[in-house]
Amino acid sequence: MQAVPHVWREAAHTVTNPGTPAKPAADYANVPDLRLFVFALFFIFGGITSLNDIVVPKLKGLFTLTYGQAMLVQFAFFMAYFVISLPGAAIVRRVGYMRTAFVGLLTMTAGCLLFIPASSSGVFGMFLLALFVLGSGITIVQVVANPLISMLGPPATAHSRLTFAQAFNSVGTTVFPYVGSILILSSLSTVDLTQLSRSALGAFRAQQSHVIAATYLGLATVLLVVALLVWMRRNRLKEGPVESVTFRHAFDLLRQRRFGFGALCIFLYVGAEVSIGSLMVNYLMQPSALALDADTAGKHVSFYWGGAMVGRFIGAYLLRIYSPGKVLACAAALVLALLAISANSSGAVSGWTLIAIGLFNSIMFPTIFSLASEGLGPRAAEGSGIICMAIVGGAIVPWITGHTADVVKDLLADWTPLKTAMIVPAICYLGILSFGVYARRPKDAA
Repeated sequence: MQAVPHVWREAAHTVTNPGTPAKPAADYANVPDLRLFVFALFFIFGGITSLNDIVVPKLKGLFTLTYGQAMLVQFAFFMAYFVISLPGAAIVRRVGYMRTAFVGLLTMTAGCLLFIPASSSGVFGMFLLALFVLGSGITIVQVVANPLISMLGPPATAHSRLTFAQAFNSVGTTVFPYVGSILILSSLSTVDLTQLSRSALGAFRAQQSHVIAATYLGLATVLLVVALLVWMRRNRLKEGPVESVTFRHAFDLLRQRRFGFGALCIFLYVGAEVSIGSLMVNYLMQPSALALDADTAGKHVSFYWGGAMVGRFIGAYLLRIYSPGKVLACAAALVLALLAISANSSGAVSGWTLIAIGLFNSIMFPTIFSLASEGLGPRAAEGSGIICMAIVGGAIVPWITGHTADVVKDLLADWTPLKTAMIVPAICYLGILSFGVYARRPKDAA
């Protein structure tokens, strides 16, 4: 079963947002407070998601994985979006936004706690299980957060408001990798695993796995506190259920050309963004880039996500002035230029042009989401569920990118594998550019 969103019982007139159900003006009194709640959710799931960029090189080093194998970290995490998005939307229909957020936060807590048995076992597959459960919780929270922030304000500023909310997501993605690098990556900079005996290597893996577990145990504590706060506020929205629709009916939305193209671009965007972020530590460690140690390279990931944070505040302003489609197309074109420069240069130019991509990534997800969702009306939660499923691009595209790097490394020894593999995200951004051009006019005018 798939869900459609709850609607607010109204005592006065209604206003309609692009891609959202009608919302009564009488209930706007609680909007500022509810916006703060949604901004906090964006901060939390953004930060934890970006922490994967630190976990990838850590587990790659500990378990001596290929790039393709290391990308299973992102595969396990983002596959949850494909599996859980529609059930998450169904939970929204049955119990409401706030209670669904509580369920999502508890699931995230469980995922963090699973890192404890994973570290004790020293088995890579156990880490993947923990990441899948954690990703499932984040999926549920995101199914709530995206349509909710679109509803909490006037329709004319829906694009800008979602971009502004994503800026808080970027605060989390900026802070978490820096702190995570200090906690998780510092030891890899000082230990040569090839020099350790089998027993010493096993002991080192166990010790370093516990470092990861301790980090996620701290996160579990914070998440549990937030979940309890959400539960205490679960009745802040007056919501009434509307009719449910079948799973197949939800996918009928893909027949709408604009929505289907937008959902595909969410797949491409998340895949490209995650590919670059996941490989950035190893990329910046290359002699042909910045030649950094693991700890310092991990801290530089914060600049990548920090650029997205700055760009989203700027984008929230630009999207009030210019057509969202045109802004999206220009941002994608600039990313393609930066990828080309990074792959065909060396030293600081190569490293910093890759990092600068974060600035232009900034407006892509919220802009694609809102452009695709225009005109969905009461089917907004269905659309949000489908779009969240499209985030599975973060599982598939990085895996393809990692395997591309492995193939280049094996077959073309004289080529730089990670730079060559950037052709995969480049193809994704080309698709996004095309969608921006296609959706440059409002749906009714297209």
